[in-house]
Amino acid sequence: MSTVSMLINGQARLAKDGRVFERRNPLDGTVASTAPAGTVADAIEAVDAGAAAFAHWSMTGPSQRRALLLEAASRLLALADDIAQAMAAEVGASKLWAQFNVRLGADMLREAASLTTQIAGEVIPSDTPGSLALAMRQAAGVVLGIAPWNAPVILGVRALASRWPAATRWS
Repeated sequence: MSTVSMLINGQARLAKDGRVFERRNPLDGTVASTAPAGTVADAIEAVDAGAAAFAHWSMTGPSQRRALLLEAASRLLALADDIAQAMAAEVGASKLWAQFNVRLGADMLREAASLTTQIAGEVIPSDTPGSLALAMRQAAGVVLGIAPWNAPVILGVRALASRWPAATRWS
């Protein structure tokens, strides 16, 4: 059995009230892991930490973002066996399905990395005769993503790294 913690502001921690929940192996009913039963206060603290980090992150250049996303892909692949074991124990996933989750998640991180250096904008109509307007992506802030149990790596990565177009605003 493993014990999982929340990561808030770069620190592993339990729920504020100390409550936990058990994840049981669907095949034999044994406790596969315990995890913090996060509260609304924990969620607010996580959002506040993200908002505090946003000013710095939004000014991070594309090359550094690319490097960080590629590093995340490498780390994810390095944990493939551990992730497969956890998925088997917690949700009854086959090794093949778990490995597919990891590989696709790593590929999604690599794709997100490649998008960081794409020069993009959209020409939009202008009311000024003879003029064009260019819309460019701008970081919008903290985004909450919840990954369900059936494809935790794929859906978790998609929520964090691959949703960047949805997490931007046009200006």
